[in-house]
Amino acid sequence: MPIINLDLQDATELAEMLEFINAWLTSDQDPLNASLHRFVADPHPSSYDIHHLQHDLRRFAFLLGGDEDDFLNPPPA
Repeated sequence: MPIINLDLQDATELAEMLEFINAWLTSDQDPLNASLHRFVADPHPSSYDIHHLQHDLRRFAFLLGGDEDDFLNPPPA
């Protein structure tokens, strides 16, 4: 895997954007979850849902130096 260098300011902004999207996904999950299922065209609705996406966003933000507490102690579902 190639090594990619990312400026600290860019990594911080990316982490903040991921945290923002994650917070937005928490706001009204039913229509967003339905939209996600249509977007990924998944015939098995339970295989990838909003909760999986939120976990991925928290993990990526954490890896970029984002909110450690949000990743390690996510809000209850």
